[in-house]
Amino acid sequence: MTTTQTSPLAFLKGHGTENDFVIVPDADNAVELPAAAVARLCDRRAGIGGDGLLHVVRSATHPEARAMADEAEWFMDYRNADGSVAEMCGNGVRVFARYLQHAGHVTAGEVAVATRGGIKRVHLDKDGSVTASMGRARLPEDGVTITVDGRSWPARNVNMGNPHAVAFVESLDHAGDLSTEPPYAPAEVYPDGVNIEFVVDRGPRHVAMRVHERGAAETRSCGTGACAVAVAAARRDGADPAAIGTPVTYTVDVLGGTLIITEHPDGEIEMTGPAVIVAEGTIDPSWLGAGEFESVND
Repeated sequence: MTTTQTSPLAFLKGHGTENDFVIVPDADNAVELPAAAVARLCDRRAGIGGDGLLHVVRSATHPEARAMADEAEWFMDYRNADGSVAEMCGNGVRVFARYLQHAGHVTAGEVAVATRGGIKRVHLDKDGSVTASMGRARLPEDGVTITVDGRSWPARNVNMGNPHAVAFVESLDHAGDLSTEPPYAPAEVYPDGVNIEFVVDRGPRHVAMRVHERGAAETRSCGTGACAVAVAAARRDGADPAAIGTPVTYTVDVLGGTLIITEHPDGEIEMTGPAVIVAEGTIDPSWLGAGEFESVND
């Protein structure tokens, strides 16, 4: 039986290269988060504001993560800003690990985080940066064509546990305002929607990107998107680490900063960048509204 939340709900706010998140600590998975409540919390005018929400629960308490509990104590139950469920978020997993450190659950060093995209290993560096193991990219052969304001580009299909379409363009301005999802075809390539990256070259193994994130419009950064961009750029440049036998590193500029992406010959990808906790507090239950949040405990 569920009951309406009547006590203040703890939250924090964090960001990684200005990809920002509402963080809801809930170790026992006692708080149900309907899509409407997540969207309200992420609203930048009427709520706390964020590109997404990090629901922090112990893996053993969540049905989607119990099978990973022996390897990863904590599960990142990630939600897009519109309340929809997402498989993974690269900046989010770094901020998630920073929260675990902030809360005293882990110390500097290695931490395993369960996600819907699998277990991600994160290293909290003493210099303040965070390196996340992002797994391997999959490169489905079917791509799409993206069209904005009469211009069209082919987009490389890259899956980082979530779907991406990477288009190399002449100018980042060609992406338009990205307040709505750019049209792409054929639509059936991405039946559950897609994150779309527009990319320009800045120098040798150095690119810049803008991104429309599925369920969140344009964001200041996207970690899995930066990984997808680095992989697509490496293949375009003939720098496949598996083929040349050495790691390949790209610097990826996003609107909110810079991420360093390294792909190893075995396919493993690492992402390094900042992760910051900026605030914490409580949410007034009277603001939440009846039925907005529910506790699964009496």
